[in-house]
Amino acid sequence: MESKPHVALIGMMGSGKSTVGFWLAQSEGLRFVDLDAAIEERQGRPVSEIFASDGEDRFRDFEQSELAECLASEQPLVVSCGGGAVLRAGNRALLRERAWVCWLRANIDTLSQRVRTGDSRPLLGDDPVADLIQISDARAELYAETAHWVIDVDGLEANQVAEQVRHIRPRQSAAR
Repeated sequence: MESKPHVALIGMMGSGKSTVGFWLAQSEGLRFVDLDAAIEERQGRPVSEIFASDGEDRFRDFEQSELAECLASEQPLVVSCGGGAVLRAGNRALLRERAWVCWLRANIDTLSQRVRTGDSRPLLGDDPVADLIQISDARAELYAETAHWVIDVDGLEANQVAEQVRHIRPRQSAAR
């Protein structure tokens, strides 16, 4: 497979994308971008507030714009995508074209343990486990379609997952 300049991590909320992305970027000497954090910084408010005041569609507009800007960078990046970044076909195509994409896949037990305090998770309601199941079922095919590789993260620490990504991902050639 042709190497891609960027590494993008996709998966459900709670799968460890941000933590693994940070570890990976540190170990590779690359810049790390957490897409949700970048949106919050640009918009000057938390994701939960954007969802509440502008709605999910507007948030997805911000997400699409931020993702396109990140993946247009000539500097190789590690990008932690929001869990719903794969919902738009344009994002899926852009990710596959411009980045090496790894799906951090976790089972519902792992996800529910990690997001049990879902106060900042606008898609989780009164029954977070049921919501996680519904969201995971709806997105699984989209994650599979987008990913170049899948790592099952259940029972692994973030640094272990980051090491797996480091050893699996194709390397950028020195000549450009």
